[in-house]
Amino acid sequence: MSPVTLRRYLGNELDAAALYKVLALRAAVFVVEQDCPYQDIDGRDLAPETLHILAEEDGALIGYLRVLSEPDGTKRIGRVCSSLSARGTGMGAMLMTDAVAAIGDTESVLDAQTYAQGFYAKFGYIDDGPEFLEDGIPHIPMRRKP
Repeated sequence: MSPVTLRRYLGNELDAAALYKVLALRAAVFVVEQDCPYQDIDGRDLAPETLHILAEEDGALIGYLRVLSEPDGTKRIGRVCSSLSARGTGMGAMLMTDAVAAIGDTESVLDAQTYAQGFYAKFGYIDDGPEFLEDGIPHIPMRRKP
């Protein structure tokens, strides 16, 4: 496995090629693999305050997440995904470590797929509400306070 490179982009810095890779990976994971047809494009990707963190290996996008700025000042991590080839390699932990570093002392939230609850707990996220279904998949809201 070649070294993984993490790249950060604000929404207004994403060029067409990077955005294409992001949307393709998100569609492959969420729509095709998890069989959840949903409207992925929500108008927030290109917002100047949205932070995109991309994990690349040999020029290929193998992992991704975004950090949104909520109206109350909270940050929201979402769209966390990885290619099949990158799972179990530690790349997801690299993405989350970078996201938590970027967020710093700001309170942050995420909606974890329930099976991944323990993964996010390693980064200081604790349960913050009842389990719910989103697109037929159990999720749990989680929060990290500085």
